[in-house]
Amino acid sequence: MAGTAPTGTTVAEVMAELAALEDPKARAVNERHGDDHGVNLGKLRAVAKRLKTQQELARRLWETGDTAARLLALLICRPKAFERAELDAMLREARAPKVHDWLVNYVVKKGPHAEELRRAWTADPDPVVASAGWALTAERVAKRPEGLDLPGLLDVIEARMKDAPDRLQWAMNTCLAQIGIEHAEHRARAVAIGERLEVLKDYPTSPGCTSPYAPVWIAEMVRRRDGG
Repeated sequence: MAGTAPTGTTVAEVMAELAALEDPKARAVNERHGDDHGVNLGKLRAVAKRLKTQQELARRLWETGDTAARLLALLICRPKAFERAELDAMLREARAPKVHDWLVNYVVKKGPHAEELRRAWTADPDPVVASAGWALTAERVAKRPEGLDLPGLLDVIEARMKDAPDRLQWAMNTCLAQIGIEHAEHRARAVAIGERLEVLKDYPTSPGCTSPYAPVWIAEMVRRRDGG
């Protein structure tokens, strides 16, 4: 999101442009993943590149509730400009998986409230909100593990991941894999938990892609890193 565009672009103009980009085939594909929009993401990114950073326009696009508009908003916003309570409210409104993922990865992770929100969201009773907390935890496991209780995280994953709702399960599994990949002293236990729970063991994986099944994922990433 380099640069800042002059103000003047209206929500109505942007919504009309998004409507013109609507593709029924793209919508059919997206809806299979729970995302109710029909705009090709490459074209959406091209619109964002042209608009550049426009925080107030981003806020107004978010307020429309339209999924494509919200995705665009997340591309043109200024992540550090949001208050903690605002981000919390946005996450609770972001039920479309792609909006949820982009909000966490493109905005929350880049702002000053990531750690505070990570702690709050991980403990939230709403599994979709909790999944965002676990996604942020997986990020910390990989990049800033200092202060994290990794054995305690493994305890929680071992006890709860098997029966967790899909999106929370996916985020907890990602955290399990990151612990195994990045922390050799916990690798054997992470692999053992994955083998016992068998979460995502049969997940369909395209040729050339790594399975999300934690024991396979861990082994493959360690092999690549070690040049095996």
